[in-house]
Amino acid sequence: MRALSLVPLLATVAIPTPVFAEAGDVLLRIRAVVVSPTENSGSILPTFPGEEVEVSDSFAPEVDITYMATDHIGFELIAATTKHDFTGTSGTTGGIGELGSTWVLPPTLTVQYHIAPESSVRPYIGAGINYTAFYSEDASTGLENAVGPTSVSLSDSWGWALQAGVDVDISENIFLNFDVKYIDIDTTATIRNATIGTQQVDIDLDPFVFGIGIGFRL
Repeated sequence: MRALSLVPLLATVAIPTPVFAEAGDVLLRIRAVVVSPTENSGSILPTFPGEEVEVSDSFAPEVDITYMATDHIGFELIAATTKHDFTGTSGTTGGIGELGSTWVLPPTLTVQYHIAPESSVRPYIGAGINYTAFYSEDASTGLENAVGPTSVSLSDSWGWALQAGVDVDISENIFLNFDVKYIDIDTTATIRNATIGTQQVDIDLDPFVFGIGIGFRL
């Protein structure tokens, strides 16, 4: 009888204690992310009609913090920065190859709905807004070898964001996180040079951001 009385206790010990997500919680996540643009480029105008650019993927660490306003509703702010190269795809600019590079800082605020806040596996979906700042733009050596000293700038962007993810408990206050976002980012790249004048190209970057990491209930 005494052995049987221990069964419920042992069963309780064997089951991981859920982290939960409840009103007032602050969740910190540290992720490794892949930022993969699904770019749609216009022509490089006015000199290179029909010639477009493509933008490289990038890998980076990301930090986000979520405040749970209710058991189901959270507000997440992410912070990360990535470097991307842009390359000509055809004609004259395609022969040059890489045209330049830029750093991208896209702070994004989403409102999340946590579907099962009392479960040890907690999926969520979210939507929000994004502001993207471009900085440290730089012309490539190949471009400057072809046409001389060149300046490059990209316009900042406001857009929307969609999100889906899941938290999976490891212990009472630590969990794994898997996350994907789609972010609306539109910019105009301007290339200024004494030989070819001023060229502009509109680029819809619209990246998917795939992340995996670890989270902490603070």
